[in-house]
Amino acid sequence: MFREMRRGKQELSLEESVKILKRGTSGVLAAAGDDDYPYAVPLSYVYADSKIFFHCAGEGHKLDAIARNSKVSFCVIDKDQIVPEKYTTYFRSVIAFGKARMLSDEEEKRAALELLAEKYSPEFEEGRRKEIDSQFRQVRMVEIKIEHMTGKEAIELVKEGRSPAKDFKF
Repeated sequence: MFREMRRGKQELSLEESVKILKRGTSGVLAAAGDDDYPYAVPLSYVYADSKIFFHCAGEGHKLDAIARNSKVSFCVIDKDQIVPEKYTTYFRSVIAFGKARMLSDEEEKRAALELLAEKYSPEFEEGRRKEIDSQFRQVRMVEIKIEHMTGKEAIELVKEGRSPAKDFKF
């Protein structure tokens, strides 16, 4: 169902890809938007247990797109170093494919919100709880259950001595 990476030598292992998702602070959600135009939107997220979580308002383009078609992709760029003298870019990124759903169960929603808040405000536990309590009713949490993921890096980074990438599936 999912394509194999054309340049397999540049594929990152599952472990390396997960590390990128865990340390990243923003990514781009891509969904089937209005009139079949692709809709890609940058957002903050948290990764846990082969899932990506993000928050949003109670209505809007993202939720409309997900309601029409739950299949989405999510991309995180970990490295983007332009090397002008070599006419290239040293890059590292991950693309996850999966199905998105709005969390309606209050316990699931609160757990996802706590993960997100802890990622971005790790030292402010009391403040996180107050913020979650004050925004809980109006905020929406979306979960992407990852079905397939690939990570890739520039061949120059591979040649620096990184271990060969392994094929993996979810």
